[in-house]
Amino acid sequence: MNLNEIQDLIKFVAKSGVTEVEIEQKDFKITIKSEGKNKGTDSPIIVQSAAPAPLPVAQVAAAPVAQVAAAPVATPAAPAADDDSKYITIKSPMIGTFYRSPGPDKDSFVNVGDNISKGDTICIIEAMKLFNEIESEVAGKIVKVLVDDASPVEYDQPLLLVDPA
Repeated sequence: MNLNEIQDLIKFVAKSGVTEVEIEQKDFKITIKSEGKNKGTDSPIIVQSAAPAPLPVAQVAAAPVAQVAAAPVATPAAPAADDDSKYITIKSPMIGTFYRSPGPDKDSFVNVGDNISKGDTICIIEAMKLFNEIESEVAGKIVKVLVDDASPVEYDQPLLLVDPA
């Protein structure tokens, strides 16, 4: 998780009224809590801790190696980001559960390689027992589906990549 993602998460917590968000990955854990009585004046508090004690000890010993290895890894990642920059990202307009098809036994609304037009239904997001059809605001070709079927999504989370060409 990079700094921009953390900042976006903090903004989300501050705006949404959510009191606590906790994310745990194999190498770190982050908890963001919003405290206060008025939503508009909540100030997020970030508590960040590393994995269990043996892991940081190993990281301290391997720190010089990790720093050296980080530079070559970052260089190939930059062209990949540039490749995705030519695509339009369709993002989730709400928090809920992402579904690619209207039902378990039905075909997906869109698949990789499909051409879509503005107004085409691309997925469903279930929020509070309501199924909301999400329509495309762009025309183009689906390049990649970024979310698994029936998985939870957050507000503004990327769902699909579309090539507008």
